[in-house]
Amino acid sequence: MINVNSIINLNFPRIKQLTQAQSQALEQTAEALHTEVVQAQVFPFDTGNLQNESTFVDCSESSRGQVTLASTAPYARRVYFHPEYHFQTKENPNARGLWYEDWLPGGSKDQFCQKAYKEIYRRIVGL
Repeated sequence: MINVNSIINLNFPRIKQLTQAQSQALEQTAEALHTEVVQAQVFPFDTGNLQNESTFVDCSESSRGQVTLASTAPYARRVYFHPEYHFQTKENPNARGLWYEDWLPGGSKDQFCQKAYKEIYRRIVGL
């Protein structure tokens, strides 16, 4: 007969720190995505309101694992879902509808958020 004993000591302060780091990394990843999209110059740009003032990261649910990149301009939905419009390209040469498509699954930059989150999380927790 074999007897085995184990003692497990959980480091609750470290677990709490790692959990908080998940939310913090998620928030910073969303901010990085917003910056990436602005720098890609894909937002329709007339006055700059949609890109600069009306689009922001909502972190109110980050502790539940959800952040939202939201646009509050009343025309945002209309111009996003109608890529057939002829967008002015003076300020943003790549302006178009469906401006997040490159970062969605199947897009040319669909791994951006996963990679950014991984790097940010590792930096926060010190790995």
